[in-house]
Amino acid sequence: MDSLDNLAKLFARFPGIGERQSRRFVYFLLAADEQYRSSLAKQITSLRAHIVQCPSCYVYFEGAPKSMCSVCANPKVNLKSLLVIEKDADYLSVKKTKLFDGRMFLFGGLVPIVEKDTRNNIRIDELISIIKNRATSEGLEEVVLGFSLTPQGAHTDQYVREQLAKAWADSPVRISSLGRGLSTGTEIEYSDSETLKSALQNRK
Repeated sequence: MDSLDNLAKLFARFPGIGERQSRRFVYFLLAADEQYRSSLAKQITSLRAHIVQCPSCYVYFEGAPKSMCSVCANPKVNLKSLLVIEKDADYLSVKKTKLFDGRMFLFGGLVPIVEKDTRNNIRIDELISIIKNRATSEGLEEVVLGFSLTPQGAHTDQYVREQLAKAWADSPVRISSLGRGLSTGTEIEYSDSETLKSALQNRK
């Protein structure tokens, strides 16, 4: 296998990128000027040197090690509400709307419908621990499950509810889900501000 194939295979590991698209990336880089390629390679190599993960919500951001992101560190944040979302792209979409004043939590993915052992791919144990701790120490009242309205998102919503019920049967925390506003099959990442606003306001 030559260098072109090797690089194409690496690009093909990106989410949503197939073999044809990955090869287009390679051909684009071959035609690009040397300065662009060098700059891209430098940014990729140094990416984790400047980007850290928030120990509270798990979002990636530029900051010092073990520091919290701007939302979690905000003293004015609403401690009574927690929004659980799938990934960083969803976090950015919600934050951009400026409609949710609570903290968020990145679940790390969605629960596969057919896979039995899921705990290695998601943060269910961390989420349950955070809900328990914040309910007793910070007055957390509501957890909003903000997963995409796809079959896998609906399955994840049900999974979280079941796991929390098992871990804390008499939990005083209300569990709600995004309401109407998002149509079936919609991913949070690609929803506009008005759609997210409606979904947040009509959660149930």
